[in-house]
Order: sequence, then C-alpha cells, then structure tokens
Amino acid sequence: MHPAVAVGLVFGGCCSNVVFLELLARQFPGCGNIVTFSQFLFIALEGFIFEANFGRKRPAIPIRNYFIMVAMFFTVSVVNNYALNLNIAMPLHMIFRSGSLIASMALGIIILKKRYSVSKYSSIALVSLGIFTCTFMSAKQVASDSSSNQEDGPQAFLWWLLGIAALTFALLMSARMGIFQETLYKKFGKHSKEALFYNHALPLPGFLLLAPNIYQHAVLFSQSELFQVPVIGLTLPIMWFYLLMNVITQYVCIRGVFILTTECTSLTVTLVVTLRKFVSLIFSILYFQNPFTGWHWLGTAFVFVGTLMYTELWHSLGPLLARHRRGRPKEQ
Repeated sequence: MHPAVAVGLVFGGCCSNVVFLELLARQFPGCGNIVTFSQFLFIALEGFIFEANFGRKRPAIPIRNYFIMVAMFFTVSVVNNYALNLNIAMPLHMIFRSGSLIASMALGIIILKKRYSVSKYSSIALVSLGIFTCTFMSAKQVASDSSSNQEDGPQAFLWWLLGIAALTFALLMSARMGIFQETLYKKFGKHSKEALFYNHALPLPGFLLLAPNIYQHAVLFSQSELFQVPVIGLTLPIMWFYLLMNVITQYVCIRGVFILTTECTSLTVTLVVTLRKFVSLIFSILYFQNPFTGWHWLGTAFVFVGTLMYTELWHSLGPLLARHRRGRPKEQ
C-alpha cells in the first residue's frame, strides 16, 4: 500500500476517533470501560479471523510473554480511558499522553542503561516544560472552578489530582511495555499484527471485573435519543452510533499506524503521529470549545517542538534540502 494512503488512514481514523470519544465522554464521563471493551472486542475478533486463522496459527512469540505484555497493555488502556472520568479535559489528556518520550527515555536510562546526546536531553526538557505548563494552568482553572462551587469544589480538585496521577502511571506503564516489546522483538523478530491480536484478545476475560459498569453504561446508551444513520437509514440510539464509529475509527487508526511502520522509517511514523496529535488537539479546542489559554498554547508548542527535536527531523531534512538545491538548474 502506498505510504500516502497509510498517512490518510492515520489522520482520518485517529482524528475522527478523538471526536467520537469526546462526544461519548461529554455525555457520560464514566463510559471509558465500555469504550475500551468494545475496541478490544472488535480488534480481537478481526485478529482471530485474519491473523490467528480461527486459532489454527501458532504464535511466533511464546504465549507466556504475551500474558506479561497484555497485563501492562490492559492496565494502560483502562487507566487512560478512566482518567476522563476524573475531571481531566480532553486537550490536557492528549497533551499529557504526548509526553511518552519522557517516560521512555527515563526508563531506558534506568532499565536498559542507555545514554543519549545533549540534543535528546534538551528536547525532553522542552517536552517536560510544555506538559508542566499545560498541567499547571489546568490546575489553576480547576482550582478557580472549585472556589466558585463551595460544595463540590474541593472534591472536584482532588479528583483532578487523582486523574493526573492516573495519567502519569499510565505513561510510565506504557513506556515499560515499550521496553518489554523491544526486548521481545530483538529476540523473536517483529510480529506486529500478531502482537496486536494477542494484546486485545487475551485481556477480554479481565473485563468481567468491570461488567457491572459496562452493563450500566450499555443501559444508559440504549436510553439515549434515537438517531437515523445517513445513507442506510438505520435508526438506533445515538450513543451506540458514537460508540460504533469510535470502534471503527480506532481500528482504522491502528491499521494505518501498522502500515506506516512497515512502509516508512520510524522517523516518518513519529512525525506523522505527532502531527496527527496536534491536529486532533486543535480540532478538539475549536469544535468543542474546550478552555485553552495562551499559556496552554505555549505549553503545546513546547511539547511538539521538543518532540520534533527528539526525532532529529532537522538533521534529516538538511541533507535532503541540500540535495534538492544542488539538483535545481542554475538560473541564466
């Protein structure tokens, strides 16, 4: 598949996925569990049919390793989605998750004993400053809202602090999972589609622990207003439509990233994903009118510039532009 198609899948799938997630979370902030379960179920079914060949294909990586990876992946997914129930706004949620470079570098130094260049440390410092700026300004907004509401104010701020702690934990756990995947792929080779299937199929029994909450929101979804799907004319509760679109776009997003990893360099993948996050953030602010101050914009700029510095995009573009200039015919 042409890389341009994969880029289109990433932007179209991931950006629209964020929109449907926010539509769900705005109506029912505690719907993270049913969203996560639906995404896992859909991707697991697709993988069972097309990757595992209805269970007849043996995994290339021993199944015991997948159980370890799955425990981390399941925890990260549930905690990230549940954070939306803890007074965390969607823009802050996206910015905070963009700090994965910080966690990856920190754990890489501690666990893998890696060493990085000064430019890498500088980029991470810039990302850290950006996340701190956005978090601090969001804290001021939550504190301001709390002071205007004497009854629920202090409690709302405590829930927000718990949400920040949840996002931090998920960030570190995700980085640890990345290191574990890196060691597995070095030992057994890269099997991304297989890992995608097992990471979504094996955790499904764990959702039994969340069954009451999932059932509660399924009932609430069924009680939402009816919506007629364009073109096909099917009528169903609008929350179920949002959930269906969220699941489909999540699958498109993941497939697009997978195709990119096989067709492009890691630098290109990082750049595309970073730009996608920025577009999603801008859309969330403008369309949903989420509160976003000048300080938030400054922090966002720090995060994305730091991310681009980390990928050393400038060093990669320099020789390319130089070759382009040398290849142009001289003006007469």
